[in-house]
Amino acid sequence: MISKLPYWAWLGAWALACVAGMVNVVGLLGLEHQAITHLTGTTSMLAAAVAEKDGAAVVQLCGVLGAFLTGCVLSGFIIQDSTLKIGRRYGVALLVESLLFIAAVPLLKGNNAAGLYLAASACGLQNAMVTTYSGTVIRTCHLSGMFTDLGIFLGHAIRGLRVDAPRLRMSLLIISAFFCGGVIGTRAYRRLGYATLYLPAAITGAMALTYGCHRLLHRERSATR
Repeated sequence: MISKLPYWAWLGAWALACVAGMVNVVGLLGLEHQAITHLTGTTSMLAAAVAEKDGAAVVQLCGVLGAFLTGCVLSGFIIQDSTLKIGRRYGVALLVESLLFIAAVPLLKGNNAAGLYLAASACGLQNAMVTTYSGTVIRTCHLSGMFTDLGIFLGHAIRGLRVDAPRLRMSLLIISAFFCGGVIGTRAYRRLGYATLYLPAAITGAMALTYGCHRLLHRERSATR
């Protein structure tokens, strides 16, 4: 499946993984030091909060989980189809993601947890969108699967078995992008604070515009054939 993805899908995956790296760093450095882009640790924290009967933490962590899930639902509603194809509403999904990041900034600056929920919803939307068009192979918001694939391929290489080169490249692509996003996000946060989220908003907004233009050109070319 990955080998059949067009070049723009690879570029998009790198850019979105970089976005996720930036967003997650903002969550970890900012309000409640809460991871935003992945839910494994959040679920464990929720379990601990339930066990310790910490009602406030339970509410907030459930909010993050629910917001991420809501973003996934929104992605499914907008895109509707699992086949990667010019004409699908990826631009709409990216624009909504951008707007969610923009809306989150003033709320986070006011120490309002709703900003955290908006950012988590944006990440859920993004992760579901990429998962949909890649056939569940690519995740841009967490790295467990990418590191797992990387380890498997290294094990195969040691045994002299065939390595799935496209998936290996994709794993390295996502890992490097998420890391770079984390570095950029950390440096930006030291200067801009929560306004750092305007960077992911700008990137996803630009991607939405670029995809819209590409879709329009593709439609015009198809009409002249």
